[in-house]
Amino acid sequence: MSGEVPFSCEHRRSGGPELAICADRSAGSDGLLQVLEASGALLVAMVRTTSPRVTAHHVFGASDPEGFAAMGTVETVVHVHDVAEGLGLTWTPPADLCSRVLKRLFPDAPGDTAPWSTLLWATGRAELPGHARLTTWRWDGTPRPQH
Repeated sequence: MSGEVPFSCEHRRSGGPELAICADRSAGSDGLLQVLEASGALLVAMVRTTSPRVTAHHVFGASDPEGFAAMGTVETVVHVHDVAEGLGLTWTPPADLCSRVLKRLFPDAPGDTAPWSTLLWATGRAELPGHARLTTWRWDGTPRPQH
């Protein structure tokens, strides 16, 4: 990474958030990837430096660093999938990564199916054989008991 990360902070649509962090469109695909990488690095730094006992607000309920790491992972992999699909590309994240976030955020998701397909299903993006397609979904980021 060299130079400034092409973040854009603006209000983009009526009824949307007052301020959202986006990629500056003029930076193109390279800029989008730079924003995604920088955002991921920020999440990693926050998770690594925060005590596992700390909880913070989330619209779906308070969560801990592990939960926020899982939420950030889901947001990243499913939106990279969306971008790749829009570009006509096939992209698949590591199965073990998908398994970990499924276990952490979607504990009721099927465990006998391919993890990536199951994560796409759990987020309403795909069908999963033998299971009704989800039209609404929600993860559970609430803290889990420490072992």
